Amino acid sequence: MSHQNQSFSTRAIHHGYDSTAHHGALTPPVHFTSTYAFETAEAGGEMFAGERAGHVYSRISNPTLDLLEGRIASLEGAEAGLALSSGIGAISAALWTLLSPGDELIVDATLYGCTFSFFHHGLAKFGITITHVDLTDADNLRAAITDKTKVVYFETPANPNMRLVDIKAVADIAGPQGVMVMVDNTYATPYLCQPLSLGADIVVHSATKYLGGHGDLVAGVIAGDFETINRIRLFGLKDMTGAVMSPMTAMLVMRGLKTLELRMERHCQSAGVVAQWLDARDEVKSVSYPGLKSFPQYDLATRQMNGYGGMIAFELYGGLDAGRALLNATTMIKCAVSLGDAETLMQHPASMTHSTYTPEERERHLISDGLVRISVGLEGVEDILADLHQAMAQLSFAQSA
Repeated sequence: MSHQNQSFSTRAIHHGYDSTAHHGALTPPVHFTSTYAFETAEAGGEMFAGERAGHVYSRISNPTLDLLEGRIASLEGAEAGLALSSGIGAISAALWTLLSPGDELIVDATLYGCTFSFFHHGLAKFGITITHVDLTDADNLRAAITDKTKVVYFETPANPNMRLVDIKAVADIAGPQGVMVMVDNTYATPYLCQPLSLGADIVVHSATKYLGGHGDLVAGVIAGDFETINRIRLFGLKDMTGAVMSPMTAMLVMRGLKTLELRMERHCQSAGVVAQWLDARDEVKSVSYPGLKSFPQYDLATRQMNGYGGMIAFELYGGLDAGRALLNATTMIKCAVSLGDAETLMQHPASMTHSTYTPEERERHLISDGLVRISVGLEGVEDILADLHQAMAQLSFAQSA
């Protein structure tokens, strides 16, 4: 059976590794080395010149990372993958490579806080124009693209308010104009969505989240065509950021990939139950979850995703104070940032993950002060609901519809 015909879970477990070539070791070896010995001086020179395949230094490549990169590429349907030390390391390495002073980067209205900060406090400082466009309507992109636009970047679902972007519609507009489409696929994972198959050029992940899955690592990955990934490796990674993933981290991410399909099925199943429960509560003003039929982009979610994910955004009557009270009242559910862990985590974006926005920017970019984000974990869903129920029972604010 070819790798191409194998299932998602089989490729996540087996792709690229032959135990018979490693003394029968079922688990791939971890290569702890910074440098590599060359057979001859000529061979070393050829590797540095790019005329021969091989490893020269682990800031550029490493056999353990190679295996992870191949698996990520397989799961995303890409020609190549690249492993980096964090999600923001992946984003910054890619965009330092693809953009130059005078270029324009078009981004969606809502972005993760540190991504927003890198764009506005980092890229913009070096002469790159950052233009926010409401990409939930692809026609807005058509009107916004200029001859300086080089990349369109968005998250779908977006962190934290769960907005979706139609990847194919955006790619159909950007592609013919020579504009690259870069998608942060962290929330969905390659199990629920493959942006490259819908026309995107590059996919990035914070592998810290669902790909690792256990809250015990920080990592990032990129997938795309071979030429682009090689450019990012040799410039954005090697020269600009040095955002190198350790071999041990690569091993942990590969361990997480082995159970990704099973975990995402459970995350999706439980999140659907929790979203419906929240939607029926008198204390809750609104719930944003792609799997709810009341979700404005439910049809797009059904068409674009293989399941609705484990993330929910909701707002309580009582706003910020009510949200903080709820966070302080849970017992099993932890008040913590990050997401995609086995544990259910809940946080307040305006004061935590998206505090890099000013209050005016949060309002402009559709992040309300009372919004609460919950990453539904792998505990029994009845226990998650019980904790939410007892916490909401402690809220003392006036309830009104």
